[in-house]
Amino acid sequence: MAKISKRVRAVREGVDPAKLYGLDEAIALLKERATAKFDETIELAMNLGVDPRHADQMVRGVCNLPNGSGRTVRVAVFARGAKADEAKAAGADIVGAEDLLETIQGGTIDFDRCIATPDLMPLVGRLGKVLGPRGLMPNPKVGTVTMDVKGAVEAAKGGAVEFRVEKAGIIHAGIGKASFPVEKLAENIRAFADAVVKAKPTGAKGTYVQRIALSSTMGPGLKVEPASVLTAG
Repeated sequence: MAKISKRVRAVREGVDPAKLYGLDEAIALLKERATAKFDETIELAMNLGVDPRHADQMVRGVCNLPNGSGRTVRVAVFARGAKADEAKAAGADIVGAEDLLETIQGGTIDFDRCIATPDLMPLVGRLGKVLGPRGLMPNPKVGTVTMDVKGAVEAAKGGAVEFRVEKAGIIHAGIGKASFPVEKLAENIRAFADAVVKAKPTGAKGTYVQRIALSSTMGPGLKVEPASVLTAG
């Protein structure tokens, strides 16, 4: 049996794995136990009552976190002419068309979010097998295929978090850093959960949000009382 380190024992101490914690209490416990040498990410997991194998039960969307994610996001934009200039002015890290296509096909993917103008989607479509599995393929449903390049780049840089339900019906997202105040993390979590609820598919039956859990990068996982997340208090 693997030996549990002192640090792991310390972060688990006082945590009841069976308890449903209120949101603010769960955040406070995670912040106390975020003792790594870096600013740990606070991660949210939501178990949904959907089967994403069915098209009418797919959950996908984007949430603009009110307090940002605390993460530096590198943004690539497929655009030409004035829209390319607009992307650069908005702070995009990489802007191009055929040249960017060749870079990606060559195996270099040095970005976290990919945005494209609609006219370049036939070009970007050739990268489906490369960008798709990484969750980087531009999609109009999450605002990454758009003529509003400036708005899309600023949203990505400012804390827009995309979500997509996994095969097991779970949505994961990083919603801030352990250094954030409790109230700002709580605001981000409630905004994200609200976006997931608004994205409820027509085919969902029964209880939509079944379980919610929070964790930090190196910390324990805590079960959270859904009502404390899905309501104002």
